[in-house]
Amino acid sequence: MTTLRGCATPEATAAYAARFAGETAPGHFRTTADGLTIASIGLGTYLGQADDEIDHSYQAAIERALALGCNHLDTAVNYRLQRSERALGHALRAAIKRGDVRREEVIVATKGGFVPFDGALPADPRKWVYEHYIEPGLAHANDFAASYQHCLAPAFLDAMIELSCRNLGLETIDIYYLHNPETQRITNSHETFRRRMLDAFECLEQAVSAGVIMAYGTATWTAYRSAPTAPDYVSLTELMGLAYEVAGDDNHFRYVQMPYNLVMTEAFALQNQQVGDEFLSPIEAAERLGLTVVISATLKQGLLASPFMADLSPYFPGAETDAQRAIQFVRSTPGVASALVGMSRSAHVEENLALRRLPPVEPDVIVGMFEQ
Repeated sequence: MTTLRGCATPEATAAYAARFAGETAPGHFRTTADGLTIASIGLGTYLGQADDEIDHSYQAAIERALALGCNHLDTAVNYRLQRSERALGHALRAAIKRGDVRREEVIVATKGGFVPFDGALPADPRKWVYEHYIEPGLAHANDFAASYQHCLAPAFLDAMIELSCRNLGLETIDIYYLHNPETQRITNSHETFRRRMLDAFECLEQAVSAGVIMAYGTATWTAYRSAPTAPDYVSLTELMGLAYEVAGDDNHFRYVQMPYNLVMTEAFALQNQQVGDEFLSPIEAAERLGLTVVISATLKQGLLASPFMADLSPYFPGAETDAQRAIQFVRSTPGVASALVGMSRSAHVEENLALRRLPPVEPDVIVGMFEQ
């Protein structure tokens, strides 16, 4: 696989958005903390069997999304046993070869933290982890959490970044997330967790200096939306403090990813994150700290693509399907930069990206839904 050089740039992503000016409504593209122009609907690659059929389906979906005004692609080294990263890489190269996009126009995000088995689950996962990571000295047994499924040790993360670059066929990853760091918080003391995150941030800053990633963040599930007394709670303010401890004003901690949708509303509604003297919602806190918010589970693994809720059409005029209304809810929420939607089929891409022609609803509409 040939390696694609370069990375997403402010100039090129803005040019990508400008090409779609005639078919996208104002508000479809937003600006990230590091000046990139990002589509408000991104394509996620978590779901699906680890087989050739889904690989080919994802490749077609990604290529179609790039042609319809979606320049935000999200994956993880462990998704579908590494096959999602590889499918994304193949699709991106095909789109570039055809002339649909340039590498610099596309924001590619991936994640590391969970052990990435390759192609199939091993008969003895613990033995496999020992042979691949502990015995070679990439991590100590005590560095792992969740029954040897999760690790943030620096040498392990370096290996994960290198593996992701190889899978994706990229010289540089635009956004690199620490994947569900709360997995470490649950099983360790606060001080141990703090030290592990500090070491991980130091590792990621070195990766930025080496040019293999451009910026980093945390992709979480419960970390930011739990009660402050919960064992999996993580403070955004504390993490930002760690980034400043590592690299000062020049740190590259720029992104946070968290779930939020019509039935999981804590990211916007729960005021559990302290910034200064105030308690804010996770989205508000991230915004206050200068972080770009990316939302996962926009359709809650497809649940919200069916008639699950009461009729929401009065709130979202122009949105024609349940999936479109659920996406419109997320992308219209104040503080959200991009809503990730798992799209492994071109038909889903067509349906969901039809929203590019609709502006987000006014923030008062979203706030009003919570008040009611």
